[in-house]
Amino acid sequence: MAWTQVINNARAFSSSTAPGFSRFFSSKSSNPYIVKVGIPEFLNGIGKGVETHVPKLESEIGDFQRLLVTRTLKLKKLGIPCKHRKLILKHTHKYRLGLWRPRTAPVKA
Repeated sequence: MAWTQVINNARAFSSSTAPGFSRFFSSKSSNPYIVKVGIPEFLNGIGKGVETHVPKLESEIGDFQRLLVTRTLKLKKLGIPCKHRKLILKHTHKYRLGLWRPRTAPVKA
């Protein structure tokens, strides 16, 4: 009997608070992210000197979808330094998970 009261109270609480949270997760808010992402936009979004490898990656890899599945050995063979490889791989993983996207305007440091 006590469990049913706890469950019913939890349901009543969640249904009463759910509408209040919808304003924080609205998809209608202004979106500061790029709609079309390519290799140059992606590397410029990462920053930290990685954008210097744009011509090399565009000529060797080609499109952005292939960059998302590129492994570290391929980047190493292209002559990209370790620190930049780590940044590229970290951000491609976050991009695939939907946790990170490059912004339209670069952040001023």
